[in-house]
Amino acid sequence: MGFAIRIVIAIMMGLLILRVGLIILRGFAQPIPEPPPPGELRKVKIQFRCSICGTEVRMTTANDEMPEPPKHCLEEMDLVAPIE
Repeated sequence: MGFAIRIVIAIMMGLLILRVGLIILRGFAQPIPEPPPPGELRKVKIQFRCSICGTEVRMTTANDEMPEPPKHCLEEMDLVAPIE
């Protein structure tokens, strides 16, 4: 009796893993959505730092995917790193 139950559980787990795998693969097959029209704000995660005083700014929305750096202490700020 115990061997039959293990076989049934193994088959059910195999089907579950197959189903989850197919769902993940379907997610990869979807096309990338079109970019928003010009002038509409996009979500970005970029961090800048002032090279003179050390002030840091985190930008979360911008009108372009890679916006120009903001100015601080009359100088452009340095790109620290895009936040992942």
